[in-house]
Amino acid sequence: MAEFHETDFENRIVSSSFSPEDSAGVRENENTLRPKTLEEYVGQETAKSNLSVYLEAARRRGEPMDHVLLYGPPGLGKTTLAGIIAAEMGVGFRVTSGPAIEKPGDLAALLSSLNEGDVLFIDEIHRLNRAVEEILYPAMEDFALDIIIGTGPAARSIRLPLEKFTLIGATTRSGQLSAPLRDRFGVLLRLEMYTPEELCRIAERSASILDIEIEHEGAMEIARRSRGTPRIANRLLKRVRDFAEVLGGGVITHDCAAEALSRLEIDALGLDRIDRLILTSIIQNFSGGPVGLETLGATIGEESVTIEDVYEPYLMQIGFLNRTPRGRCATQNAYDHLGIPFSQGKGVAQQMTLEDN
Repeated sequence: MAEFHETDFENRIVSSSFSPEDSAGVRENENTLRPKTLEEYVGQETAKSNLSVYLEAARRRGEPMDHVLLYGPPGLGKTTLAGIIAAEMGVGFRVTSGPAIEKPGDLAALLSSLNEGDVLFIDEIHRLNRAVEEILYPAMEDFALDIIIGTGPAARSIRLPLEKFTLIGATTRSGQLSAPLRDRFGVLLRLEMYTPEELCRIAERSASILDIEIEHEGAMEIARRSRGTPRIANRLLKRVRDFAEVLGGGVITHDCAAEALSRLEIDALGLDRIDRLILTSIIQNFSGGPVGLETLGATIGEESVTIEDVYEPYLMQIGFLNRTPRGRCATQNAYDHLGIPFSQGKGVAQQMTLEDN
């Protein structure tokens, strides 16, 4: 059994987590592949249509837009959408993240520096510590900062007014937000996974920005293997471009894209070597499961929390893995995809396990 090392995860091309390469361009005038307007933004039609109404209403009233919470899996464009909101409103855009705001004073300094109507974007807002979060409550509701001066019996509270602003929070785990914070957002938008057709349009748009010649079939092949995530699609596009320039005459065709992605060990459904290692370990070492998470982690040499948070969600979304009270089970779809004969007896045993859930 091949061993898996931590560096494999760090270099994983199909990871939906942000990496510095995702914002890097090969030309100075590229800047970024992020769209700047709602019209350029591909996909998320329900969220876009509702957001356009909220933006127009705020502009007509001459007020800042209400506070917005964007939630959904990583890599779907939450940061991009926050920047578009600021651009559409014609206001300043300040970016930070939950872990970066360590003390209440850090947040107070950010809030007091905002101008009228500015957008403050806090990524991973579910990771704010409680003391910092409590500073946000009066800031979001009353546009004021409550500051305690002095200690003991001499302590007194002073309320400092703030300019009216829009807070946009982004999270991949909305369930970890405290109820008081979640309730203070007036607009909640969930971003969904993208269809291959939408990802194909994104790949073609990115290719035009990067000055890459790409055929529609080549873009669609990249889209099908991008796990429903624009960030992965753009990352794969850059890597396929390298193969096209060296081995394919500079044009990304269907055959060029398929060959490049196969050499990157990304199969037709976007599974990489580690995804397949998890599934084959369950099937070959544990007869398809159930197997405990800790046991599975020890088998492939990875921490159980990484398997649960990073690898399992997509495998479950495509119906290759089931979580049961007794452990993880590979489904018949996983057997079929890996070309491993599926035992009917295993299927009955797994069904019994699922019924116990």
